[in-house]
Amino acid sequence: MRIAILGSRGIPNNHGGFEQFAEYFSVYLASNNHDVYVYNSHDHAYQDKEFKNVNIVHCYDPESKLGASGQFIYDLNCILDSRKRNFDVILQLGYTSNSIWYWLLPKKPVIITNMDGMEWKRSKYSPKVRKFLKYAEKLAVKSSDYLIADSIGIQDYIFKKYNRTSEFIAYGATVFKNPSTQVLSKYDVEANKYCVLIARLEPENNIATIVEGYHKSDTTHSLIIFGTLNDFGNKLQKKYCTDKRIRFVGANYNQEELNNLRYYSRYYFHGHSVGGTNPSLLEAMASNTLIIANNNIFNKSILGENAYYFDNAEDIFNVMNKDSLFAQKGAHAIKNSKKIEDIYNWSIINLAYEEYILKKIR
Repeated sequence: MRIAILGSRGIPNNHGGFEQFAEYFSVYLASNNHDVYVYNSHDHAYQDKEFKNVNIVHCYDPESKLGASGQFIYDLNCILDSRKRNFDVILQLGYTSNSIWYWLLPKKPVIITNMDGMEWKRSKYSPKVRKFLKYAEKLAVKSSDYLIADSIGIQDYIFKKYNRTSEFIAYGATVFKNPSTQVLSKYDVEANKYCVLIARLEPENNIATIVEGYHKSDTTHSLIIFGTLNDFGNKLQKKYCTDKRIRFVGANYNQEELNNLRYYSRYYFHGHSVGGTNPSLLEAMASNTLIIANNNIFNKSILGENAYYFDNAEDIFNVMNKDSLFAQKGAHAIKNSKKIEDIYNWSIINLAYEEYILKKIR
């Protein structure tokens, strides 16, 4: 099979969920003797033309100069290049900006699109942008031969909204089994005496809700917040700068460090409210932590009863002030780790994608 993966900024991952998936799945496919191509931004930190037997195609990406609108040009350049390469399959990761170029996609390959989350619900976007994203979602559904949903919630939404079936395949993770306290000194914390939040600092991830509830509580434990400090993050940091417990430390893509920080945390906050199976949630489940998650269908369909859910800042305040949930950490962690091994293991996810794609091109 000759397959192209479009829609990410490239591999190896130094950005987020789609990039992580693209790395793991492409390397898996290459190890099974498939001819795999992953499209990378021209200014990606990795500039070689091959990564672990995966072909890398760098295309011009002006996002650093134009902002988010540059993604449209990058996706156009990737699609135009794909017309030259005689692929059997094009796997598109998301639809945000590439869907408007659907009419330029090559005719021969089967087009399979991972529909990601409901991007049009993200509050960071203006009403006009959200309207466009809803239109882009419709275009992606219409122009794709097959659709993949990474959560049951997204699968149900696609069927109810567009009367289209989609294949449910989640993201993957690997159970973390070799913890070390060494990284704790880097952040000046002790095991089980700090909390962690890892997310893009955007309103729909409930960062403000979590921080507000934490700030009002009497806890002495630190809250370490990982995420690139954008405008929204800078405003929050400035608002709570006098609270030394709350620490905005920027982004960190060192998975070993993050796994250890999750593992030894008292509570792990997951505020994501838009989208499907969020990779950081699976990584938390794989890292022996006690998860405090936003109360929505996407999180609950994965965590079930093995987490505590919050709706507002008062819930966060109660978690920290009462501090009575910590005793449940071991029981929840064991069950969540088993879910990773039995359902969300990367080996299982990669095989499911491969088998599904091969079935659709035969």
